Amino acid sequence: APRLLHGNQSTQLILQAAFPLQQQGTFAAATQQQQQLQQQQQQLQQQHQQQQQQLQQHHQQQQQQLQQQQQQQLQQQQQQQQQLQQQLAAHRSDR
Repeated sequence: APRLLHGNQSTQLILQAAFPLQQQGTFAAATQQQQQLQQQQQQLQQQHQQQQQQLQQHHQQQQQQLQQQQQQQLQQQQQQQQQLQQQLAAHRSDR
């Protein structure tokens, strides 16, 4: 009785029967090329993800810097206001 083959094995046997050796070589080369292309694609996707992450980090840093600057400006304005109020109060008490 013929034994059952895995899907891959039976496909290979059919290919061997259908193609002469030379064509099998080109088939192997084609699958190898396909694998290389898939690897390149994966690498590109990884690079893209890394770039996205870097961009997000950079954006967050910029946002934080902006917030810090705004807080500093606010503090300076508050200090100036206090000084002005003190000067005003001193001026009034002089009268």
